[in-house]
Amino acid sequence: MCGITGWINLEQDISNQKEILDAMNIQVEHRGPDATGTWISEHVALGHRRLSIIDPANGIQPMVKQMGEQKYVIVYNGELYNMDELRSTLLSKGYHFTTKCDTELIPAAFSAWREDAPKELNGIFAFAIWDEAREELFIARDRIGVKPLFYTMVGDSLLFGSELKSILAHPDVPKEIDEEGLNELLVMGPARTPGIGVFRNIHELKPGHWLRFNRDGLTIRPYWELVSDFHQDDLPTTIATVRELFQDAVGRQLVSDVPIGTMLSGGLDSSAMAAYAAFVFKQENRGILHTFSVDYIDNDKYFKQNEFQPNSDAPWVKVMAEHIGSEHHNVVLDNEQLYETLIDAMRARDLPGMADVDASLILFSKAIKEDLTVILSGECADEVFGGYPWFHRDELVNADTFPWAKLSHLRIPFLRHELAEHIRPLEYIDNRYQEALSEVPRLQEESAKDARIREIFYLSLTRWMPTLLDRKDRMSMACGLEVRVPFCDHRLVEYVWNVPWSMKYLGNREKGLLRQAVSHLLPKEVMERKKSPYPKTHHPGYLTFVTRKMHELVENNNAPLFELLDREKVKRFLETDLKNKHLPWFGQLMNVPALLAYWLQLNEWLVSYRVSIK
Repeated sequence: MCGITGWINLEQDISNQKEILDAMNIQVEHRGPDATGTWISEHVALGHRRLSIIDPANGIQPMVKQMGEQKYVIVYNGELYNMDELRSTLLSKGYHFTTKCDTELIPAAFSAWREDAPKELNGIFAFAIWDEAREELFIARDRIGVKPLFYTMVGDSLLFGSELKSILAHPDVPKEIDEEGLNELLVMGPARTPGIGVFRNIHELKPGHWLRFNRDGLTIRPYWELVSDFHQDDLPTTIATVRELFQDAVGRQLVSDVPIGTMLSGGLDSSAMAAYAAFVFKQENRGILHTFSVDYIDNDKYFKQNEFQPNSDAPWVKVMAEHIGSEHHNVVLDNEQLYETLIDAMRARDLPGMADVDASLILFSKAIKEDLTVILSGECADEVFGGYPWFHRDELVNADTFPWAKLSHLRIPFLRHELAEHIRPLEYIDNRYQEALSEVPRLQEESAKDARIREIFYLSLTRWMPTLLDRKDRMSMACGLEVRVPFCDHRLVEYVWNVPWSMKYLGNREKGLLRQAVSHLLPKEVMERKKSPYPKTHHPGYLTFVTRKMHELVENNNAPLFELLDREKVKRFLETDLKNKHLPWFGQLMNVPALLAYWLQLNEWLVSYRVSIK
């Protein structure tokens, strides 16, 4: 993986502005610690930071590809999983290649298919191609949005980057937030509405979209969308197809010229992935698969079962590691270190995020990076196959809002009264919810129940899953670790999207269809294990850390947080019995300690990013 950034101004000569480009480029140094490169002409400045995965010797970027009269310059972040097929197709069209890396294939694909080129790519990517002859920039992002891309227009300039920090490094970009950004932070966060970059006038290129910038202006179009249709396959065929698509996705994503392994939590998703990866390793004589799990000091002592987290991972990890014969690494995190990493996590995301859930992934990624450069994750199976409680529990299925944020209204009383009146947060949430529902591709003659489940799947895939993909990308890339997500293979997502709920909920179990599709890979007890989310700390010391820091912040008269929150209400909240207060305000994992940590991140973000509120 890599970091990309760029600056295009078709009205001015920016060829002497390398210092600014370097400042933008160095902001994503962590994404590409292996090499750096820039390319500047009269109207274009492109920057790249490289993490070498495929053909390390020849994949230097920005890459210039000359094809007859055509000259293209590309910066690219991602991996293609259909390199061989794509290369063969392009060779048959008369294109020639001098490297084995996937970077060189993309400008050739663009030359062959122009705006349709992204449709030919199977992978995770965000890339920008400068077409010298047409004086035109083309940017595209992968279908699911695994790899990030942000952009803004400032005067005549288009600026873009893998992360917000690259754009913010340009001296002409103000670090401002308005009503929209405040609502995103205070009631939507740590989720983020697709297309919104939170900072004023900064946008996200949505998944499955391309962007073209030339003298006619800016054009943005989707090249991929979910399409609803009646599922034609019977149950045995459906199970077999899911098995085939899953195994093909994992097999393709194990291709690497550097060491690769898998995460393993002992849950259904990561266990199936690791089991098939171990099979591939054995078939290809690639040695022993390395697997990695995460836990916390004294979690065995303090773990408390709850509605979302029925059991801890450790025993199940042991069963699976022995079953597949992997060389397993159990990473145990210290709770004080977890607290101390909260601000690093915020800076990695450029926004307050999932608090300790983010921080733990940074620490986990750092530990994995000591052994590997690439790792596979079971992330996103729950969104694709229906694993979360909001697919099964009536009060969540029928919630008239985003089901993972059913308690968002409990955050509103903490806002300063005049601010709440100004930004109207409940109205904002409802507008965003209705906006999401309006996008759902409907299927005529579908029952009311199936139509609602389709809505829940759409909300999960387009509003919930991006939060986790943001987290996975930023926290891992902060450590120069590439994480691949086979369950985000667009072919698998497309197929399962139209499988009816009666099949997905096979055996009246969450992810019942997936369980059957991977049953040949798993011990029976793992296949039947009840879903348990990403592990988090249960140590009371962590709550003590964040509570103490919040008490200090409340007494700080200069803390910008209290331009947004009501200081006295926060103070009274801190004086209640927080140990026994249950407030799952976002998703399954973010309870009272995470709320306090989110506020701490928000305050530091306002300070260190020097944010102006408009």
